[in-house]
Amino acid sequence: MSRLTFRSPLFRFAAVALLFCGFAVPRAHAVSKEMIQLQVQVQQLQDAVARLQQSNDERMGVLKDLVQQTADSVNKMSVDVNGLKLAMQNQQDAMGAKSDQLSGQVQAMNDSIDELKARLTRMEKALGSIQSQQQSTAAILSNLPQGSGSGANVQPATTPASAPPPTNDGSTLGPAPGEPLPAGPAQPDASASQPDSGGPSASDMYRTAYSDYMAGKYPLATSEFSDLIKAYPDDNLSGNAFYYLGEINMRTQRPTAAIKDYNQLLERYPANSKIPAGQLHKAEAMFAVRQTEAGVRELRSLIQRYPNSPEATQGRQKLASLHVSSR
Repeated sequence: MSRLTFRSPLFRFAAVALLFCGFAVPRAHAVSKEMIQLQVQVQQLQDAVARLQQSNDERMGVLKDLVQQTADSVNKMSVDVNGLKLAMQNQQDAMGAKSDQLSGQVQAMNDSIDELKARLTRMEKALGSIQSQQQSTAAILSNLPQGSGSGANVQPATTPASAPPPTNDGSTLGPAPGEPLPAGPAQPDASASQPDSGGPSASDMYRTAYSDYMAGKYPLATSEFSDLIKAYPDDNLSGNAFYYLGEINMRTQRPTAAIKDYNQLLERYPANSKIPAGQLHKAEAMFAVRQTEAGVRELRSLIQRYPNSPEATQGRQKLASLHVSSR
C-alpha cells in the first residue's frame, strides 16, 4: 500500500477540513449563545402573554358577571314595570266601570226626575181644574138671591124657567123666562195627559218603553219609544225617547242612525235633562264613523255649556286621550 504524502489529494482534503473546523468552532459557539438568549426572550414573552391572557380572562369574567347582574336587574325592572302597568290598567278599567255605573245611575235619576216633573205638571193642571170648579161654584152661589125676611125657601137653580116661584115682594128666583141657566162646574182637561184617541198617558208609555229598554228588548223598546214620539211629539218625555233610541242604535252598532236621534233631542228639546249625555254620546258616535273633528267640536261644546257636569268630565278625559285641547 502506498504511503500518504503531503502532495496526496486525500491529505490535502484532510488539511482543509481541519482548517475549516478550526475556524468554524468559535462561530458555532457564538450562534448557539444568541439562540439561547433568543429562546429565553421568547419564553419570557410567552410568559408575559400568558399572564396578560390570564388577566384578560379574569377581567372578562368580572365584566361578564357585571353584565349578567345588569341583565337580571333589567329583567326584574321589566317585570316590575309590567306589573305596575297591569295594575294601572286594572285601575283604569275599574274607574271606567265605576264611571259607567255612575253615569247609568245619574241617567236613571234624571228619568225619575223627569217622571216626577210630568206628574207635578198633571197635578198642577188638576189643581187648576179644581180651582176652576170652586170658582164656578162660588159664582153660582153668589148669583142665587138671598131669602126675604119671612124666611122663604130658596129654590134650586134647576127649577124650570117657565114657572119661577114668586117671593113675598113679587120677584122671582132663578133666571128670568128665556134666560139660560148658569154653566155647571168646569170639567178637567184630559188632553194634557192622554192622546185624542183616549190611549195611555205619555208617562205610562215612557215607563213601559224604558222598562223594555232596561230588559234588553231593543226592538220592542224602539217601537214603544217611536209610538210615544208620535203620540206626544211636544212632550219632554219624547226628548228622552229620542235619547234612548240613539242609545239602542249605538248598542246595535248603528252609529249613523244614533247621530240622527241625538240631533233630534238636541234640536227639538233644548231644555231636556238628557242634553249633556246626548252631546257626549253623539260625539262618541261621530268618532265611531271617523268624524273625528266633528266629535271634538261636539265635546268642546259640551264642556263649554255644562262645565261641571259628569259628562263634561268624561269629555275632557276623551279629549286628553286624543291629545287634543278641550278649548
